[in-house]
Amino acid sequence: MRAKYPNLSAAEVIHRLTATATDKGPPGRDNEYGYGVINIVAALTADVPPLSASPSTAPSATDQSPSRSSAVAQPAGPGTALLIVIPIVAVLCALIVMLIWWAVRHRTP
Repeated sequence: MRAKYPNLSAAEVIHRLTATATDKGPPGRDNEYGYGVINIVAALTADVPPLSASPSTAPSATDQSPSRSSAVAQPAGPGTALLIVIPIVAVLCALIVMLIWWAVRHRTP
């Protein structure tokens, strides 16, 4: 969450996780599942309304908003590919540097 949304406060991270949780059991918060099962894909991709300025940062026990039970993950944007490609390129570059270093150290005179 912090990698994708570095400017979110702790309360906003909690709001995003609870707002996109897959609701299990009775609607809303319950003793068995709390706010539901964390849906990390939805938490990272869903359009979640900002946290309201009310004193309570958590959804109420009677909250039955459709966003919690039917959060639909949006398609990943082009930035997602960079999150995969950059580490792979970095590892390949490191391997090439190590191979060159090894070849230079073990070169026959």
